Amino acid sequence: MSLKTPETETGILVAGAGAAGLSAAIALAQAGFSVVCVGHVEGRANGRTVALFEASLRFYKALGVWPRFRGKTAPLARITMIDATGARLPVPSVSFGASEIGLAAFGENIENNVLVEGLADIASATENLILHEGMIGDIHFGPDAIHATLADGHRVTAKLAAAADGRKSLLRTKAGIGTRSWTYPQIAFTSLLSHAKPHRNISTEFHTRSGPCTLVPLCAAPDRPNRSSLVWLMSAEEAQRRRELPQASLSQEIETQVDSLLGKIEVEGPGGFFPMAGMSANRLFGHRVVLIGEAAHIFPPLAAQGLNLSLRDSAALVEVLEDARALGQDIGSARTLKAYENARRSDIFLRTNGVDILNRSLLSDFFPVDFLRGAGLLAFSAIGPLRRALMREGVLTHGTLPRLMQERPLKRLAYRRA
Repeated sequence: MSLKTPETETGILVAGAGAAGLSAAIALAQAGFSVVCVGHVEGRANGRTVALFEASLRFYKALGVWPRFRGKTAPLARITMIDATGARLPVPSVSFGASEIGLAAFGENIENNVLVEGLADIASATENLILHEGMIGDIHFGPDAIHATLADGHRVTAKLAAAADGRKSLLRTKAGIGTRSWTYPQIAFTSLLSHAKPHRNISTEFHTRSGPCTLVPLCAAPDRPNRSSLVWLMSAEEAQRRRELPQASLSQEIETQVDSLLGKIEVEGPGGFFPMAGMSANRLFGHRVVLIGEAAHIFPPLAAQGLNLSLRDSAALVEVLEDARALGQDIGSARTLKAYENARRSDIFLRTNGVDILNRSLLSDFFPVDFLRGAGLLAFSAIGPLRRALMREGVLTHGTLPRLMQERPLKRLAYRRA
């Protein structure tokens, strides 16, 4: 459904139609808020996948949307980390299974475009939600509402705008919210792979001096029974060289890098090269604007934290706005949005800085850094209670989960079927 009239009034305007924006829009609409979601739905395959951990799966199941993706995901039953940095202090390989914390799998891996296309279809069939293909051109902040003018001339008035419009967020800029940004001397290469040996639902991460090279299980295709996704961080020089390689030569280099773990490897279709950077917004809200997803935080694709963190933003926003509505409060007030910031700030800080420290520790060959990293992995491998505590924190984030991500969330309304 698109905007039908030149001017529309709604409760919440969501800017951005990626996985984070669509998920937030669906959850807010199911909570009974009127929502307009504006953005470009990117359905093109680009070699990128998303590992959704258990808390994120609970979120999608609570919304009733997860059945849409059955048969399109692969479970992550075990994660193995292998040191290939050549550090002077030998670092043990570490392998841990979901069964150690009572789960069948840590989560599920799905192609990014498959997830976004499915969410867009669901959003189009959800009550209280209008999904409009387009971009916000300008926005004006009134005392009691925000007024957005779209690039196609449509105008939307809302009590609150949720900025899920990515790292170059227009709404964040217009709201005057500053950021802290940094870069890394790395390029990430992402691709889908076919291989000779089965992955056995094991995700394997090779730690190298250029960053991690990670194989993540992927569901089978009709003519390709064994598939994985690849995220390989490398120097800019190596990225430029590999960008120019024939596909067969690139496939061979990947196979060599992962020690032929999965046998013969073939790169599937288009991949992508992406500069690595980090960003953290100084605040999570402005006047009638709240930040979620990559409008609020960006970090390298380590430990599959990115979208999982963004979905916790969405679930927390729904909870805060539901509570404000129940108390008769203005959902766009500074008091309400400050409650959202308080709910999210520590989680975002810990994840952003934790990934940054891990990534920089791999890039450094300074012996004390190697020693600390090796000692940490050794402790993680040898101390059972520590292992289990860190695994639970990685996939469930105990103590900070919004209601929609708890083990027995409230039943939500199912989306309207077209």
